[in-house]
Amino acid sequence: MKRALIGAVLTAALSGTATPETAPGIFESAAPATAECELDRLVFAKLSSLGVQPVLCSDAVFVRRVYLDVLGTLPTAQAAREFLENQDANKRRLLIDQLLARDEFADYWAMKWGDILRIKAEFPVNLWPNAAQAYHHWVRASLAANKPYDQFARELLTSSGSNFRVGPVNFYRAVQNRTPESIARAVALTFMGARIDSGPANRWAGMPVFFSQLGYKPTSEWKEEHVFWDPLGSASVAGNSAPGRAAVAAIGQPPSNSLAAASLPLHTNRAPVEAVFPDGTRVVLSPDRDPREVFADWLLTPKNPWFTRSIVNRVWAWLMGRGIIQEPDDIRDDNPPSNPALLAYLEQQMAAGHYDLKAFYRLLLNSQTYQLSSIPRLETAAATANFASYPLRRLDAEVLSDAINKVTGSSDLYTSPIPEPFTYIPRGMPAVTIADGSITSPFLALFGRSARATGMENERNNRPTPAQSLYLLNSSDIQRKLEQGTNFQAILAAGHKPPEIIEELYLTILSRFPTPAETKAIEAYWVPPPARPPQTAKAAGTNSVATNSPSPSVVTNPSTALAANPAGTNSNPTNTLATAPPAAGSNQAPKVGPLGSLGHTTKSPPKPGAGKRRDDWIDIAWSLINSDEFLYRH
Repeated sequence: MKRALIGAVLTAALSGTATPETAPGIFESAAPATAECELDRLVFAKLSSLGVQPVLCSDAVFVRRVYLDVLGTLPTAQAAREFLENQDANKRRLLIDQLLARDEFADYWAMKWGDILRIKAEFPVNLWPNAAQAYHHWVRASLAANKPYDQFARELLTSSGSNFRVGPVNFYRAVQNRTPESIARAVALTFMGARIDSGPANRWAGMPVFFSQLGYKPTSEWKEEHVFWDPLGSASVAGNSAPGRAAVAAIGQPPSNSLAAASLPLHTNRAPVEAVFPDGTRVVLSPDRDPREVFADWLLTPKNPWFTRSIVNRVWAWLMGRGIIQEPDDIRDDNPPSNPALLAYLEQQMAAGHYDLKAFYRLLLNSQTYQLSSIPRLETAAATANFASYPLRRLDAEVLSDAINKVTGSSDLYTSPIPEPFTYIPRGMPAVTIADGSITSPFLALFGRSARATGMENERNNRPTPAQSLYLLNSSDIQRKLEQGTNFQAILAAGHKPPEIIEELYLTILSRFPTPAETKAIEAYWVPPPARPPQTAKAAGTNSVATNSPSPSVVTNPSTALAANPAGTNSNPTNTLATAPPAAGSNQAPKVGPLGSLGHTTKSPPKPGAGKRRDDWIDIAWSLINSDEFLYRH
């Protein structure tokens, strides 16, 4: 039955989708897109030169989009209904403020920063579970407190202490090769949005000197390590370790080996070291100051040509789907911004706001540019680079996993691959809140979760693959969640009439009300129980195999009927069968609106919707979850 059903995940809602020649549909707003701030004026001026008239998204699209982009989760059916029924003209602005104040904000954005900062206990980063948890806790607490970004960066660059107790020191441990050159490469990528290997070699040649006096010293606690400024090179002395004893009884006793204390080099007359910043400025490093602090003083200023530009471009890419400089971590002279004036304006706003990230999110989220429709008016590279429409993107692996669990009322159990120390993950813990990138699942791996090995944005792969589609269509795990999930069962057990169940399913899964055409199609969908086959003698040499496939005489695949009548009953040329999902970040219009025709039977139910069995409703929910409208940001 499901083959017939997925073949019929056709787009009745696309009959309500706007095209350049039709009135706005359920995915677009009738309100005109007007430049209400300088950000919009700069974007719309570019679009005007391209001949593009921007169109705003509908409230139904906005509520789902902003929940996913700010919190990494779907709105509940009640939250979606309340927003859609709210007549306040400022409701979008109010919702943005509410979401930015919620705890889930820090959870989701700590996941995003976890990719960049390589928070992973095992290979190839090897932070160790205790350190990964401490690192993630510090990142999340910083985001929850809305710590200014320049302070956030300074603590990462200059902190010293135990990797188990001082979270930000793990920045220097989450580098596969701890040479000054490798550390400089990680610093440039994270805080300057630059790839040293693809830039002018002479620009970066002097940068490793600032990280050449970094020391790593073990303690007697298993896998604990102190990261510190080590101008004397004490970490290289055999037998030297940070304070600590292997047993409580040893506390207060003289050390058995005084080799370390006797062998420390006495560099009391070291010659001054000269270093060169990436902008060519030369500086003599004082022997009395940590060179990391010197570098941080140069980097963390609005006058720096990389720091502010990097974070502005990165956050823009996270919310808008692509950077003004694309890729967001590939800032170089021969990769210019698509809109230089826009980038300069955003840099000014970030600096004027004292690097308040939430204020910057608020600026972007309230813009008309962020709230544009995802249906392209002009499918060209220039239109894409200048943000003519909101780009389609498949949900992140963790977000998609949590979305399926949320709409069905189920959960996953994640376990640590490291037996000691064991990382306990409570059942029901959302995937976006998992601190350690080593803790994963087959689902997260299949759907492109970041490996957290390099800190590059492109490590996370949100491009759709055939294997992902096959999993969603055939997974027994998805089927189990639909059959046993508490949320879905509560919808069916509430005693609602079929139209009310349909509305609740749409609000829960797609965050919008169904169209009349969708409601009618679902009410008409009914599969009679399979008839018991007559008891006949088995012919010699035959093999009787029981199947769950309905007889072709009972269920007609709507895609077959559609092939015979391509235009169907709707003259809208966009009403076509979804044969493949759109590529991530593409301008292809989303084949959303998942239920146009769910097939029909030669035997109609006595009354539309009245004869629905529980399995029919599971099929309908399964169809919605497999739709592009559910799987994509749009």
